[in-house]
Amino acid sequence: MKSNRWFGLLLSMTLILSIIYPTGVFAKNDRTLQDESIYDLLVDRFNDGNYDNNEGVDPRDMNAFSGGDFAGITDKLDYIVQMGFTLVSIGPVFSTATYDGNEVLDYEKLEPYFGTDEEFTNMIDSLKKEKIGVVADFPLSEVSENHTWVKNDLVPTIPAGDGTVNWDSSNPATKEMIIDAVVSFVDKYKLAGIRLTKLGDFDEDFLNEVIAEIKKADDTIYVMSTEESAANFDTVPNIEKMEALKQSYVQVNPDSSPLQLFEDNKGTELIQFDELTGPRFTYEMFSLRMFPPTRWKIAATALFTLPGVPVVPYGSEIAVNGKEAPESHPISNFKTDMELQEYIGDLNSLRNKSDTIRNGDFEMLHNKDGFTIFKRSSDEETWIVALNNTSKTENFVIDEDVIGENKRMRGVVGGDMIKQSKDGKYRVVLERELAEVYIVDKDKGFNTPYLIASILVYVLFLGFLWSVWRRGKKNKAEELE
Repeated sequence: MKSNRWFGLLLSMTLILSIIYPTGVFAKNDRTLQDESIYDLLVDRFNDGNYDNNEGVDPRDMNAFSGGDFAGITDKLDYIVQMGFTLVSIGPVFSTATYDGNEVLDYEKLEPYFGTDEEFTNMIDSLKKEKIGVVADFPLSEVSENHTWVKNDLVPTIPAGDGTVNWDSSNPATKEMIIDAVVSFVDKYKLAGIRLTKLGDFDEDFLNEVIAEIKKADDTIYVMSTEESAANFDTVPNIEKMEALKQSYVQVNPDSSPLQLFEDNKGTELIQFDELTGPRFTYEMFSLRMFPPTRWKIAATALFTLPGVPVVPYGSEIAVNGKEAPESHPISNFKTDMELQEYIGDLNSLRNKSDTIRNGDFEMLHNKDGFTIFKRSSDEETWIVALNNTSKTENFVIDEDVIGENKRMRGVVGGDMIKQSKDGKYRVVLERELAEVYIVDKDKGFNTPYLIASILVYVLFLGFLWSVWRRGKKNKAEELE
């Protein structure tokens, strides 16, 4: 009983320390789009959790199905949770002629290699328990020429090449059937988001009609696209910003001026620098003879602190290489070095805890030739993000009117500490190819409450050890009697 009491006191003092020395604000349960971060994967290439549906798979043939399934995603739930993502995008899940799900055979059936309705629902529910939503793709064109609508001559099509066809976008019956199929899918599985892909020749009016019908079926669902569009999507990618990120971090000493695009502070746009539809970020680094670990860490720091909804394709966390599919879609390797995965998890955790990083004001303080410093701020807190993507140590002076008087900047990545100098300035000095994220708080000098709490913890811990030693000695004496 005494041991339990001491443990309770120790736990209480630990909580006191966390209150005195807070680490951030936790994300709300009822998130908005700007609060989300997306892990983008392909079911077939992520993890094989059910070997019973593997008849005919061939992991050695990168163009064939490799065995990944819904059960495999459920089995690796902890892996996704550790990286802090709030949404998992799983690509197309319909019956398909290809491992990536894009050559759809039937909008009303799930791909058997991916699993059953029960396994799909179980995966969605398992992720939902961890407050992670599921986003699935709905390809609007380039479906298989063996699609059930084609085989049954239900709607007119236009050949698209390589065994695929496009729907006749001018045909009213086609449009009606597509809307019915999308709404039926959304209504059945209660997804967090639906991503309309391969928009083809469908015009803005039709896309808006599809979006409206989806929202009518579920007004909480995110409707996204993988393409830039003027239709009423909740979010679409900003290609210019994505290219700006690539250009600024794929090599050292870059022209980082395109990062000024982020000054518009549109936090609902999808941003990413690695992708599944083109050369992987690591491939582009190797093409320029760059060293991936440093490139990745600086780029990831930018991704999770700049305005926008960060998207990270599977394999980014282990710096997957590859010029094009299927080489760029390897089977996930969970037994390799996970240092980058942990780093991404730390950054995402920081973003999840700070409403300011997700939704706060953005101000570019300095941006020249790879040395970038910006500010994220709100009434609650202020962050300074410093990214030195150059080949030498860089420094920058921040005026008092930017962050206030008598403040200090505490680095949460590398532990750097900056205090206001006698001339009222704050001097950021950062070594080559490093990133630091600073939380700005009051410089209280000698932190008496923190010191007292620390001493109490040590005193209580020593008292706990003494109590255990005394009780052990007493028990030993009783045994000898």
